[in-house]
Amino acid sequence: MNAPVDAPVLSPGGRIDASQPIKPVRIAVLTISDTRDEESDTSGHVLAERVKAAGHELVDKAIVRDHIPEIRDKVLAWAASGEVEAIITTGGTGITGRDVTPEAVEPLFDKKIDGFSVIFHLVSYQSVGLSTLQSRATAGIVMGVFVFCLPGSNGAVKDGWDKVISAQLDSRHGPCNMVELMPRLLES
Repeated sequence: MNAPVDAPVLSPGGRIDASQPIKPVRIAVLTISDTRDEESDTSGHVLAERVKAAGHELVDKAIVRDHIPEIRDKVLAWAASGEVEAIITTGGTGITGRDVTPEAVEPLFDKKIDGFSVIFHLVSYQSVGLSTLQSRATAGIVMGVFVFCLPGSNGAVKDGWDKVISAQLDSRHGPCNMVELMPRLLES
């Protein structure tokens, strides 16, 4: 027997009230890589498609090199634009010398979302086991804009979006979600 259309749908850590309309979030996707271009940016494309499929607005999508000033410039420009409510990056969260996303982005955080890394690693462990230790996925708030930094693999992007970020950026998710906090992020 199928559940009625307006019945809550289970989601990671809560329920989606499908009887309510989703409030689209304006999201930008940033791929951080020295080797990818628009054609070969598979994880950026996966993420952009999932953002749109979830009913959100993909405001922009860009690629920058693993270079701290370039990463910071793009994140700050989007955060200051007033057009973006969330930024999701893919790439540069590993532990090699060229992986500099956390170094670039974390100093910009007005507040760090410590639980994001914990939950991402719990989810990632189910997919890749102890290899999750090689990721420094992180999240925080920059000028009232949520910033989520994911690893660059397609699997990590799928896990990060499908099992962590998507529910918190869904205004219908209960018992609570990040969308309802957006108007209050810049309170003093």
